Parts: sequence; structure tokens; C-alpha cells
Amino acid sequence: MASEPTTVTITGGGGQIGYALMFRIAAGDMLGADRPVRLRLLEIPQGMRAAEGAALELQDCAFPLLVDVDVTDDPLTAFNGTRIALLVGARPRTAGMERGDLLAANAGIFGPQGKAIGAVADEDVRVVVVGNPANTNALIAAASAAPDVPADRFSALTRLDHNRAVGQLAETLQVAADEIADLVVWGNHSATQFPDVSHAILADGMPVPDALAERLGGREQATAWLDDVFIPRVAKRGAEIIEVRGSSSVASAANAAIDHVRDEQLGSGRGLTSAAVLSRGEYGVPEGLVCSFPVTSRGDRAGYRIVEGLDLDDRARGRIDASVAELVAERDAVRDLGVL
Repeated sequence: MASEPTTVTITGGGGQIGYALMFRIAAGDMLGADRPVRLRLLEIPQGMRAAEGAALELQDCAFPLLVDVDVTDDPLTAFNGTRIALLVGARPRTAGMERGDLLAANAGIFGPQGKAIGAVADEDVRVVVVGNPANTNALIAAASAAPDVPADRFSALTRLDHNRAVGQLAETLQVAADEIADLVVWGNHSATQFPDVSHAILADGMPVPDALAERLGGREQATAWLDDVFIPRVAKRGAEIIEVRGSSSVASAANAAIDHVRDEQLGSGRGLTSAAVLSRGEYGVPEGLVCSFPVTSRGDRAGYRIVEGLDLDDRARGRIDASVAELVAERDAVRDLGVL
């Protein structure tokens, strides 16, 4: 077992996703069975009691890897020495709220958190933003942490969309989820996202587009299914879960956050995965946006690397451009607020 514990900070520690995250992290699901962790739970004052209760439960579990748990409402305390930060707590959109109002409200959350990370976090800190609008919240946090933390240390969660897309394909093709590789989610974590199967393959080497054509009765039928069923259902899966369950996707979001960090820290293994990371202009995405790309990780200090050179047909290019345009509009709206 490693001797030095890794400090992991979860914001919104008293919320449902934070609750679903912390026990799995303490059990070693995120960083491995040989890496002790120190958990810091950041909450607003109204959420402190819930976070304190969760800390009591963590103690009662007697996890061998869990060194200690701190609960605080002070960002400087929460991020002091943090190596991995999961920014979960965010201002949800409510009825009648304009997107600009949502961005302004979240700027008031992620700006100060980014500033605190820049001031006191570990020099090798990695940050993943879970709270929506995740891509632009990551942009805000990164800008606020500059120049102390490089912007490429910040990422946003599109692994949930990736996992949802893999799950839908696995059900349709009647294969196990781990038999599907090289699916890519492009763009924003929003309804404009593009889950792209054109490069995906099955474990036996068969391209997923060919498998869909075989399963659904031809290429025309497969394309219709992708455009009319698959892509909309992946994009709207969160709303579907709320309608059916009566509550948002908590466990699957926490699971995706763990997948995201584990693959970045330990290596992504077979094939491509998806993460919203800083653009350097790859695939024509404007530099500086936090956009979902095909990525891999070797589990080293470089973290996620964008995989370049994938061919994009006109259909894919149009969908990616539409999602990137939304990211540009969000960035511009935040700039108008004076945040960037």
C-alpha cells in the first residue's frame, strides 16, 4: 500500500451524487486497492449537517484505505493540498431561469472554487467538473485558478454520456458493454452532444456500423436508428430517468465520475474513451474551449490526451459544429458577465 494518502475533495459533499461517490472512493474503486485516501467534503452551510452525517457513516464502514474525512464550508480548507477535486455541487436550472442566469449563478460557485484551487491545491492537482453546465463551469474554474494551475488540469464529465451510449449499443447489439470500444462523445454535455459510433468496434473486430446494419436490416435502417433513436435517447437520458424514477441520475453520474478519474489516473486501457478537455484547436474546435473529444490516458502525469486523426464525414462534422457553437455561445455569455 502506498504510504502517502491522496487528498480527494468532493464539493456538494452532502448531496446525493457526493454521497454516492464517497463510499466507492473510500473503498478503492477510483484510485485502486493500494492507494489510501483522505476525503474532504465541501458544502454550503445549509448542507453541512448532511455532509457530517455522511462522514459518520464513512467512519462506521471502517474502510482500510480511508485515512480521514474532513467536512467544511471553507473552500481554502477543502482544497488545501488536494490532488483530485470533483466539483459536483452546482446551481441547478429551475423553471423560468434563462441560460444566462444559470451561467451567472454557477460563475458565483465555480469562480471562487477555482480561485481556491489555484491558491492551495497540490501542484499536480486534477479537477473534474460534474455540476452542469459542466463544460463551461470547468472553463470558469480554470480561468479563476490561473495562472497558478494550468488550464489543462481541468476537465468536465462526458463519461456519463459515453457510458449511456455504450449501454444503448450493448442492448441493441445484444453484446456485453465491455465488448464495445472506440465510441466517442463529441462536444458539450447537453442535448447537442454527438455520440459517434463511426469508429467503434466490437471485440471480434467487427465495426459497430456494420453490426448495426446486420442487426437492423441494412445501412439505411441503421442510420435512421442512430439519428432518430440512439442519439436523442442518449442526449435525453437524464430527463428520461427523472420521469421514470422521480429523481435525477445519481448512481450513474457518480459511477461515470469514478470511471473518468480512474482512467485518467491509472490508464484507460483498450480503445478510446470520452472526456471534455481543453482544446488546443484539435478537429477545428476553437482553442480554449472545454470540449468532449476522443481521449486516452497512460496513467501518467500528462493525464488525458486527445486522439487526433479520426476521419469525420459531413454528417459527423455538422453535429460536432452545432455542439461546439453552443460552447462558444456559453463562453461568450460568461465573458459578457466579466468572468473570463
